[in-house]
Amino acid sequence: MNYPGPIDTEELQRKLVDLRAEHRDLDDAIAALAEQPHLNLIQIQRMKKRKLSLKDQITKIENLLIPDIIA
Repeated sequence: MNYPGPIDTEELQRKLVDLRAEHRDLDDAIAALAEQPHLNLIQIQRMKKRKLSLKDQITKIENLLIPDIIA
């Protein structure tokens, strides 16, 4: 995720809220699928990969929003 030019913090905050909600929803969906008698392991694996991708995006945005602290 590359953000050229000035950072629109409001836009990034909205994106962060959306990504966190999708991450949480995926967590719930994975848990529900895992409880089913006939596990679809491929679908669960794909959802977990998507969840990891979302976590990476969340971390990148958080790093953009939190200023570096120089010790």
